Amino acid sequence: MDDGKQLWTIWQRLLTTFVAVFTRPGWARFVQWITGTALCAEEHTITQEVTALDAIDDWRNLEHLAEYGAIDERAVEEMTMRLVEQEHPCRFGRYHPVAVDDTKEMRSSDKAWGVCTFKHVSPRNPKHPKLVRAHNWVIMGDLAPGDGQEPWTYLPTASRLYLRKKQLPAGESFRTKNELAAQMLRQSDQVSPAPVLGIFDGGYARAAVIRPCLNVSEAGGKKAGSDRRIEILTRPRSDARLYEPLKPPGKSKGKTKRKGGRPRKWGKRLPSPRQYTEWKRPWVKGKTWVYGQLRQFRCKSVECRWAVSGPDTAVRAYVFEVEGYSRPWFIVTSALDLSAEQVLEAYTARFRQEDSIRDHKQRLGMEEVRAWTKAPVLRTFMVQQLCMTLMRLLQWEWADRKGEDWCPAPPWNPHKTRVSILDLRRLLWGHRKEFSQFMQGIHEVQKTVAPLRSPAKTAAGRRTKS
Repeated sequence: MDDGKQLWTIWQRLLTTFVAVFTRPGWARFVQWITGTALCAEEHTITQEVTALDAIDDWRNLEHLAEYGAIDERAVEEMTMRLVEQEHPCRFGRYHPVAVDDTKEMRSSDKAWGVCTFKHVSPRNPKHPKLVRAHNWVIMGDLAPGDGQEPWTYLPTASRLYLRKKQLPAGESFRTKNELAAQMLRQSDQVSPAPVLGIFDGGYARAAVIRPCLNVSEAGGKKAGSDRRIEILTRPRSDARLYEPLKPPGKSKGKTKRKGGRPRKWGKRLPSPRQYTEWKRPWVKGKTWVYGQLRQFRCKSVECRWAVSGPDTAVRAYVFEVEGYSRPWFIVTSALDLSAEQVLEAYTARFRQEDSIRDHKQRLGMEEVRAWTKAPVLRTFMVQQLCMTLMRLLQWEWADRKGEDWCPAPPWNPHKTRVSILDLRRLLWGHRKEFSQFMQGIHEVQKTVAPLRSPAKTAAGRRTKS
């Protein structure tokens, strides 16, 4: 079997997972949309994607799917999580690492649904406008640890569109970014058989994210429900309030018992992270992978209570002095069984999500979208994210079949070890003809369905006949 047939076999098997959440013709068009996104070499519009598949006649069907198709986005996200768990389960120790961040998708017109204005000051270009129109996405995905030689890999699984309260479209309910992040983390926990470790930047180190993850309510530190606890790993503020655990009340000797007042919740105040020189803890040296390089570090840690997580939740605060960096790093985590090396490696692995956002913009056309209404805006972003995840899953299975040397380093970069999204697209581009032929079999599924008509034109036809 040649390479084209093998690639199509893997690709079709991965997409077959989503049969359960579509009708038969809907799944066939969904396969065309995903495959066209992977093979499209120009602007990522539906017109260019059907052109890449040599299926111009199916343009109207895909447009109808994006606008009127019965697609359950949450079911597709859940199926994506289950597919990743089946094909390449992401484990770091006993945890399932998940990263959360947000990004902006610039739009030039305010006519597109969900577009909001944001202040954007670019330090690199003083001529850049300070007020821009954009879709602001909160995204989440799994982090697959590397083997020591290769860095971690990010697999996007879910996304939510954040809408500003003052620019909220009609009929939509307002949700903050923190609420959207906590919702997606809880969605991942419901699918994952292993405990989830949420890794995010300091922008999400808020009580609205931390406490729902730790299953603690805002009032009194009581349990918020029966769901499993999600551990967190993030960057606290340099002036974060840290406390010692509250000692249990004992019998006072020779002192008058205190009367009245509320019972104490917090213990003695500890120095903040930026005052780490006052921590009465020894320095510990180590070595781990930091941004793709094996670096030495030394750290201090203190087990304490954090004002953000609540008085009843034990966390460990770290300060790291990393080789090659002049400023210390502050990290806090509720996963107390992780070592200092694991904490530092897991936090720096979050940068793989930033690389994925760059690939999404440059390789899969995040900012080339021509969608104007609600359904195409949400579904196009979801399809592009899913396409990236499927390409990564295809990469690992292709490496198992062809060996790790299937993608040799180019002459201008002999030290390259990481397979990029561009490498995967070049692999698929080389077999576009075979993929177009195989897609004809998918096209046969659509022939069993009557031609689609938009609701407006159908109503117009009825009026004409009457």
